[in-house]
Amino acid sequence: MKSNKIIKTNWCVITGGPSTGKTTTINMLAERGYETTIEHARHYIDTMRVKGQTVEELRSNKREFQLGVLDMQIEQEASINPKDLVFLDRAIPDALAYYRFLKLEVDEILKEAMRKVNYKKVFVLDKLPLINDYARLESENDQNQIHNLITEVYESLSFPVVHVPVLPPLERVNFILNSIKNN
Repeated sequence: MKSNKIIKTNWCVITGGPSTGKTTTINMLAERGYETTIEHARHYIDTMRVKGQTVEELRSNKREFQLGVLDMQIEQEASINPKDLVFLDRAIPDALAYYRFLKLEVDEILKEAMRKVNYKKVFVLDKLPLINDYARLESENDQNQIHNLITEVYESLSFPVVHVPVLPPLERVNFILNSIKNN
């Protein structure tokens, strides 16, 4: 995304707060042959853990962590063909929600990236019960705040937003695919 030109894409964002079933949904879409992406927060954590950092160390510098994740997201989106139907496990606007959650000042990198985004459709998955693991350390209150901020960010943008209710995973995937076909 080196130019300032906004390119219309055929990309669909799968998003929501922590523990909403994004990765399960993305994995099921990939199993059906759709092109998908990975979630970069977890990938960043895994990459830095290999280099010897703990999750706690990574998360203690909130700005550095968010910039590391954002850089990966920007690089990934710049490498995808805009004409291809791709399901993104989160997207650049998720970073804005996390900046707000962490009360970080929005820097020029994020502002510039936000000016260029364009998605075909955004699917916000409704919350499931919170399940923490080595990378997901949020509380239930954090989960609710993050989910609400993500929803607010995407609803403030010009893309169609579809709220995906809590359903069994297969039904969620079918709900998403039917929503795309009906466009």
